[in-house]
Amino acid sequence: MIIDLPNTRTREIAHKIEQLHEERGESATGRVLTLLIATDDNELEHALEVANAASREHPCRVIAIVPDTEHSDNAEAGANTADGAADGTANGTSADAGAKPMEKTDNPAVDLTDGPAGSNLNAQVRFGADAGAGEIIILRPRNGLINHPDTMVIPLLVPDVPVVAWWPTNPPSNPSKDLMGAMARSRLTDAMRSNNPEATIERLRRNWTPEDVDLSWTRLTVWRGLLASMLDQPPHLPITAVKVSGPKEFLPMDLLCAWLRLKLGVNVDVEYVDGAEAVTGVYLTRADGVVSLERPHEDQALISMPGQAPQAISVPVRTIEDCLTEELRRIDPDEVYAEVINEGWDLIRH
Repeated sequence: MIIDLPNTRTREIAHKIEQLHEERGESATGRVLTLLIATDDNELEHALEVANAASREHPCRVIAIVPDTEHSDNAEAGANTADGAADGTANGTSADAGAKPMEKTDNPAVDLTDGPAGSNLNAQVRFGADAGAGEIIILRPRNGLINHPDTMVIPLLVPDVPVVAWWPTNPPSNPSKDLMGAMARSRLTDAMRSNNPEATIERLRRNWTPEDVDLSWTRLTVWRGLLASMLDQPPHLPITAVKVSGPKEFLPMDLLCAWLRLKLGVNVDVEYVDGAEAVTGVYLTRADGVVSLERPHEDQALISMPGQAPQAISVPVRTIEDCLTEELRRIDPDEVYAEVINEGWDLIRH
């Protein structure tokens, strides 16, 4: 079920959702979290598809914010005019790179979806088969309302459940200072899918907080688990050399190298593989030989231990759905990621 709400207001959206719940004989109390998604039209449907898949395990309310810059009236001047008309106390700029977060309105009861010429908000509500295990709310603000995502979102949050913010592609430079990110208990970014992964991860590192994690790191969960399990088997000999193979300019591989360098205390050599789409191998040298984990194919890996026959196991390339589902399962700060991003990264860069 898809319901369009043109020129609407947040209170009307909330009322419509309550009405739909009553008609279907259900409530929002079964939702375990609210997932906020900041994206654009090009990425919207893919992000919702991923969120739907993740909601099968984590029933949630999904709120996607898609600024309608195409129909905004003179984006710069119009935004300032609409801000002043809708809220006489809220001034400031968006929380993008280098910008300070906007001040909150002194009167939280003010509905910023009321503009000087009516609503600055179009919305869509999806229920049932179109919304996974929850409901989806798509908000398309215009003019000055684009700069107030928190004001739009707060009336629509599910009470007493955690809020998770997710930027599927290009995140703000400082997610914790972003108006949407500031209300979240967990902030998920995906620097690998941004326009410039290396520059993005550097900005995220500089502004990192314990609630932040990047899905480039989550893509490595299976590899890290297997490698740790392999090294946990006797004999427990020190590692003297490490080599990692995979595609060039692949952020998850850089993070894997940083983790290995930090935990094993030895330099990590890198071998680039043309045509590879993910990490293809990790080779750990010790006194009795080489311990290796190789993935010559997309869905099968080979574990090799000195003195043992190679063992084939299934290790498919992780999808975005896998990564998002894992992070929604945890929510709590990732201490290992904190060490890697703050300490290990500098070790491989220097």
